[in-house]
Amino acid sequence: MSAALGLYRLQSVDRQIDQVETGLARIREILDNDAELKQASGLLEAARRNLHHTHQEFRVAEAETVDQRSKIEKAESDLYSGRVQNPKELQDLQLEVASLKKRLAVLEENELASMITVEAHENALKEASSELEKLQARLGTEHQMLLTEQARFQNEMIRLTEEREASVKPIESALLRQYENLRRQKKGVAVAGIAENSCDACGVLLTQSLQQNAKSNVQLTFCPSCGRILYMG
Repeated sequence: MSAALGLYRLQSVDRQIDQVETGLARIREILDNDAELKQASGLLEAARRNLHHTHQEFRVAEAETVDQRSKIEKAESDLYSGRVQNPKELQDLQLEVASLKKRLAVLEENELASMITVEAHENALKEASSELEKLQARLGTEHQMLLTEQARFQNEMIRLTEEREASVKPIESALLRQYENLRRQKKGVAVAGIAENSCDACGVLLTQSLQQNAKSNVQLTFCPSCGRILYMG
């Protein structure tokens, strides 16, 4: 077997390995960086934070209302207890009760507004949670398909790795180094076939002498244009 043929066969295996690695990388990226899932999870977390914040605001508004009612009860108790006889003090108590009730009305409006906001954020949380569950169910199916494809690629990689090991054995180490260097330089294509008297990688027309040399079992022949190893099948 010629050196060029051995390298050509090795390249065939290597290009299949490249395709499998690309497929595995694509699957890993989808599984690890699902933008749609991240967005839905982010919306749910934001809804939780909003609800927690509005709950706190409601509890404050509720406490202020309860406290204001207690103040009114005390003031009215003092007003109607009969303990206060002085007309000026009674008038001051009446004004205080009126002021406290006016403030209570404002606090009750704030409490109601907070309650409405809490309900709105509770609904938003339920909706975000429901959307995430639907998305997870759909992605669960899609991800399962990806995992199945990933397993197929992994099995294919095992087979190709074994095939590559067998292909490398008869190749001299110096030729293998040349091949690996060219693969890095030439975007994975180190060996080019000859089709219609031309290099099938760059298309340059090859002389009959070069084509005959490409059949040699002894030495490698290189394309004068792109520098790849030529293989004449």
